[in-house]
Amino acid sequence: MDEHRQAPRRRTLKAGRIVLGHGGVIDCGVRNVSQTGAALDVESPIGIPETFTLLIDDDRQTHVKCRVVWRKDKRIGFSFLGGCTG
Repeated sequence: MDEHRQAPRRRTLKAGRIVLGHGGVIDCGVRNVSQTGAALDVESPIGIPETFTLLIDDDRQTHVKCRVVWRKDKRIGFSFLGGCTG
């Protein structure tokens, strides 16, 4: 399989939430992360917009703006649009 990532990703398993524009949230699992993006496990990719804010449940409650790059079954790959806050 060809590698198309801009930066190597490291495996992780953290809880996260996709924050929707209307105030709703979708629970997810952060599976791997790099300087440029990450992959999420979701129950269903239906209803997840092309851009969203991801809240990562870590010791800092990190928020990051994201853009979906690919979708496959119950996993979504995305790139970071800006800096993290936390």
